[in-house]
Amino acid sequence: MERSIEEAKEKAGVLAGALPWLRRFRGSTVVVKFGGNAMVDSDLTAAFAEDIVFLRLAGLRPVVVHGGGPQINAMLEQLNIESEFRGGLRVTTPEVMRVVEMVLTGQVQREIVRDINEHGPLAVGMSGEDGGLLNGVKRSAVVDGESVDVGLVGDITEVRAEPVLALLDQGLIPVISTVARGENGETLNVNADTAAGAVAVALQAEKLVMLTDVEGLYRDWPASDEVIEVIDARELSDLLGSLSSGMIPKMEACLRAVESGVSRAHVIDGRVPHSLLLEVFTDRGIGTMVVPAGEPS
Repeated sequence: MERSIEEAKEKAGVLAGALPWLRRFRGSTVVVKFGGNAMVDSDLTAAFAEDIVFLRLAGLRPVVVHGGGPQINAMLEQLNIESEFRGGLRVTTPEVMRVVEMVLTGQVQREIVRDINEHGPLAVGMSGEDGGLLNGVKRSAVVDGESVDVGLVGDITEVRAEPVLALLDQGLIPVISTVARGENGETLNVNADTAAGAVAVALQAEKLVMLTDVEGLYRDWPASDEVIEVIDARELSDLLGSLSSGMIPKMEACLRAVESGVSRAHVIDGRVPHSLLLEVFTDRGIGTMVVPAGEPS
């Protein structure tokens, strides 16, 4: 009995501690990029769905933007379709693009929607092509200083926010898969980190949160595993050139977001259960927070 009372007191203390953040962020839009190993771990995926529903029921307006690299790799291997990366980008032939679209919109998105909707009819899946949401142009890769064609890979040129805002205004949770419509009507494979940043800017979000497979941005990796807790846009811009290839799109998206009006951008460890709630509703948060240039940390 005594133990249960102590546990109840601890839970009450946690809820009371969240009150200032509930007041501050109620009504705010939060864009969350979901990806990495958390997407292939059923326990972490379930915890993520709970976090997203908690945000919604607490009065925030969450938007999920997802990738699906591990699942795409698995499907290509299953279908015996060769896939290669050049300059950090997946070479996307029409055949590969069909698999990318099938996996992102037909598998991964449906799983996220299903997990969220176990807690109520809240989530709605959207492709980046739905309602003209994501529009882009083909891009190339740079290999050994030369431009190389990588097929149906795109950069986002426009985000049409109206379809997402309409869902948010109905109290729903948009779940967006990151394919875009190209200039000639073709479907383009776009980086999920970049897409999440662009969506956050278009929605004038309060926060952009990137769930990834590391603790945050390391100060001097691999020499040190010290995580930078807060960094401003100017410092991050100076640091970009020294980052690993996997971190560059994430940190570029965070940088562009805060430079374009998003108040805060975060890179947090998606391998930690309920890391999203820890970031939004606690004093210290976790991972790395990017703030506008000149803002005190």
